[in-house]
Amino acid sequence: MMKVNDLILQTVTTFLAFIIFIFSIYLFFAGHYTPGGGFIGGLMTSAALVLLLLAYDIKTMQKALPINFLTVAAVGLMISILTGVGAFLFDVPFLTHAFQYIELPILGKTALASTLAFDLGVYLVVVGIAMTIIQTIGESE
Repeated sequence: MMKVNDLILQTVTTFLAFIIFIFSIYLFFAGHYTPGGGFIGGLMTSAALVLLLLAYDIKTMQKALPINFLTVAAVGLMISILTGVGAFLFDVPFLTHAFQYIELPILGKTALASTLAFDLGVYLVVVGIAMTIIQTIGESE
């Protein structure tokens, strides 16, 4: 069996995955005012991780990221549910979100919405489920 030298593929993939991941973070935070949010941000993060899985093998990725993605999905689901149920504490309907301006030291007056927590839950669910599916398919070969 011949060993394949994937140095160029792995180097370029690592760089591209980093750029895709940064773009997914941008999409995550831009989702409140423009298209984006937790779902598309999670898909882009999953795409970056799948790209790394293609360049490296699954065992290398599991060593680099020893994460149980099913647990990530469960945590994300709990965050999303608790964000929605949290509205009941203020006697408003399920998934009613709060909005407040806060003063941050460097950024100044910044909008803070509870939808950020909900989007974080969605983001984690999407990454967790997508990566669980991809890893399950990859391990079955």
